[in-house]
Amino acid sequence: MSEAVSALGNASFEGFATVRELGPMGMITLRAKHDLPVLAKALQKVLKADLPERRRIVSAGEVRVGWMSPDELLILLPYAEVTARVAALSKALGSAHALVTDVSDARCLFAIEGERAAEVLMKLSPTDLAALEPGELRRTRLAQVAAAFWAEEGGFRLVAFRSVAAYVMGLLAHSAQPGSELFPA
Repeated sequence: MSEAVSALGNASFEGFATVRELGPMGMITLRAKHDLPVLAKALQKVLKADLPERRRIVSAGEVRVGWMSPDELLILLPYAEVTARVAALSKALGSAHALVTDVSDARCLFAIEGERAAEVLMKLSPTDLAALEPGELRRTRLAQVAAAFWAEEGGFRLVAFRSVAAYVMGLLAHSAQPGSELFPA
């Protein structure tokens, strides 16, 4: 078995905010109607996590479970745990109409950190970041690509497709260039 590597070798950029690629990160897509009776029980049993409400992300230790659509969740967890958790979730869901898939190598994760981290995303997304609540996950466009992000202590986390990782890193780094702050001090 080969060793997992991040899309960009954990690239980083220091500007008025810090941009870092985080990886490798385990990611599981779980497709099922959220009102499926066994779904909340399976999440609690396998991940010790609650089913997130619409446009929310919840944490349970190192695990994050984010609402992506009315029938999709994104689960983030340590990379080494993915295979076992996919099997356990599939078993816990039994014969219910659901799909549990390892998407770890198809996605990338970035951290945008610092007091001015929101300004980096304000330049690239139509999202009203001033209205983004703690624990809210937003699916949106980041310039020309699909992305999802949420606030965490010290900044934001952003998920995108691995195939556009270099483009996303370039966007974030360019947006964080010193001297391009939206609200100069």
